Amino acid sequence: MPDLPNMHDAEPIPDAARGEIERLLHSGDLFRYTASEGSPVALLEEEFAAWMGKRFALAVSSCSAALFLSLKALGLPRDARVMIPAFTFAAVPSSIVHADCVPVLCEVDDSYRIDMADFEARLDDVDAVMISHMRGHTSDMDAILRLAAARDIPVIEDAAHSLGTRWNGQLVGTLGAVGCFSFQSYKMLNGGEGGILLTDDADLIARAVILSGAYEHNWKKHPVLHEAFAKWQNKLPLYNLRMSNLSAAVIRPQLDELDRRVANGRRNHDHVADLLRRSPWIDVPSALPKEERAPDSLQFSLTGMDDASVDAFVEVARTMGVTIQVFGRSTDNARAFWNWEFLGPAPDLPKTRQMLSRACDCRLPARLTLEDCDAVADVILSAIDHVMQQPVQATA
Repeated sequence: MPDLPNMHDAEPIPDAARGEIERLLHSGDLFRYTASEGSPVALLEEEFAAWMGKRFALAVSSCSAALFLSLKALGLPRDARVMIPAFTFAAVPSSIVHADCVPVLCEVDDSYRIDMADFEARLDDVDAVMISHMRGHTSDMDAILRLAAARDIPVIEDAAHSLGTRWNGQLVGTLGAVGCFSFQSYKMLNGGEGGILLTDDADLIARAVILSGAYEHNWKKHPVLHEAFAKWQNKLPLYNLRMSNLSAAVIRPQLDELDRRVANGRRNHDHVADLLRRSPWIDVPSALPKEERAPDSLQFSLTGMDDASVDAFVEVARTMGVTIQVFGRSTDNARAFWNWEFLGPAPDLPKTRQMLSRACDCRLPARLTLEDCDAVADVILSAIDHVMQQPVQATA
């Protein structure tokens, strides 16, 4: 068995960040609004918006903060109903609760994407839609946007896992009214923590900027028409969800690495997926025709295996050096909707529950080589072979 790569550490921060970090450490200039213009946070917003092809960006403390601010900036009333896929991270319904709204869960199918029949059936009873492109799997955005537009329902994209993914040639996170991204350590851009929201709506970004903590006249340091800000002066609460200059200084140089990371992540994912598809016990859902993915992890579903075999597979893979979580069989997993007890009794969503009971998640960073990927695939297939006693040739 080949030596396994380190699959858990993030990529090193580029050396280009060091000079700006050193300057900030010497000056203590960590607050984004200290400088009159050109702070690292403001530059990150400008550069990220340009890379994504959007007019406005607002960098904040986390993607959860971006989702929360999006809901508040849309002006949704208390107890507004916001539909989300039942396969997402607990922070997504939490952001809705934080915004005094009510999460409405819809089914997700075996491809990890929204079940469009269930989505449409629930749509008339909601006020907004928050689409989580969970683990980078894009649902049918053409249908989602069409159905929502027909009902004048705003669509927020939770693109935390989809930076660089394209739908019909357009970057995911630029399709809805607002797109939200994460800079947490395991994402394509690593700030440790942090997030950013994107929109072309000047009035919406003005509200989001003030809500994020641009008190007094600090909003004048944002490149938005001041008329959009002035009418909201003193009329909105301040939630203080700002990003610091230090985080922005860490993130900005990584933008130059983004195209490479996207290309290598796709290469690694597709290479391992093709190897795993040789097993009769593994299903790796394919990309949709309009979807060009940018993955940094691998998901696959176990088929024809009982619960005991699934658990045994996870344990054997672990002893061989590859950590795999099965979303629906990992204790207290924050991606299993029945563990979101803060929402009350879990809804009856049998399709999603069944999918999560067999859906596996494995880190597969973009920095791995193809030889590293072969080693990971060898472990997964060998663990399946050990448990199911059916040999599968891993590599040529």
